[in-house]
Amino acid sequence: MRIVVDAMGGDFAPTEVISGAVESIRQYGYNIVLVGDERLINKELSKYSKSDRDKIFVVHTEEAVTMEDSPSQVVRGKRNSSIHIALKMLKNGEASGFFSAGNTGAIMAISKLFLRTIEGVDRPAIGAVLPTMKGHTVMLDVGANVDCKPIHFLQFAIMGSAYAKIVLNIDDPTVKLLSIGEEDVKGNELTKSVFKLLQNSEGINFRGNVEGKEIFKGVCDVIVCDGFAGNIALKASESAAGYISKLLKEELTRNFVSKIGALLAKGAFDRIKKHADYTEYGGAPLLGVNGVVIIGHGSSNSNAVKNGIRVAHELAEQKLTAVIEKNIRDGYSAMKVDKGESFWNNIKEKLKKLNKTEDD
Repeated sequence: MRIVVDAMGGDFAPTEVISGAVESIRQYGYNIVLVGDERLINKELSKYSKSDRDKIFVVHTEEAVTMEDSPSQVVRGKRNSSIHIALKMLKNGEASGFFSAGNTGAIMAISKLFLRTIEGVDRPAIGAVLPTMKGHTVMLDVGANVDCKPIHFLQFAIMGSAYAKIVLNIDDPTVKLLSIGEEDVKGNELTKSVFKLLQNSEGINFRGNVEGKEIFKGVCDVIVCDGFAGNIALKASESAAGYISKLLKEELTRNFVSKIGALLAKGAFDRIKKHADYTEYGGAPLLGVNGVVIIGHGSSNSNAVKNGIRVAHELAEQKLTAVIEKNIRDGYSAMKVDKGESFWNNIKEKLKKLNKTEDD
């Protein structure tokens, strides 16, 4: 099993990407394919021993995708980019999983172009694992889809539940809808419509609404939202965590007494930092495409890259795509549609009617 890595993606590429790849080999023994500028990659690899480089294969590309490139520009104009070549390798079965800390929009667009979406999924979603007071929760979508219809939320709920079964090891994950109040009458017209749809869907364990203040309390296993609200919630949480960390550091180093207290509590602080540190989670999967695609934070360091590669390897081993495909089919089976060759055609007709009703 090989994991293909976009060596040119991220704010600190290729240095941190290659460092993370080497660490994943040292710790887990993975086989890695690095895609990018061969000259720059080999320059970085020369810093490591031959044993570290033995499990690394380099594929040269002439182009790299920047964070400023629009997805449409990349799809049409940068067909020899590291993201293009890496995802094409994944499509052709030359790798089992893909990791990149590069341009999220470009990764999503090229993934849809090459890998296509799983049958029954209209839009792929980015799922993030968040630390909570009780463990972890999966939130999706956190950035792939800004404008969504109720049926997309249902698909997110099914995919999120399938993902939670794997990463959280929970047989029947609970699902809640992110809104501005717990009551079903709270929210805008979209969330009210989504609430009714999820409430009447047999394929998921829906438990109602969840407010933003409860995201980190661990009140459910899966939180469903559109990419607009999800991305804001995620980025606001990251900002708040950074702010609190900075305040703590300033206060704990203010004078001699506080420094002594900080030293005594160092173990506790280290455990808290590890639990909340995004680099320990590596990256977020693009759920709903035919392949394991992990998207890392743009500022990913070597630890984040190492863990992103680990997540890609683990999800490929546990056949994430097949699990989601089965859950989507089983979820739609609750619509009382006869299985067989006409199954997906009948499902599509039902979804067209549902979306038409929503538009009206």
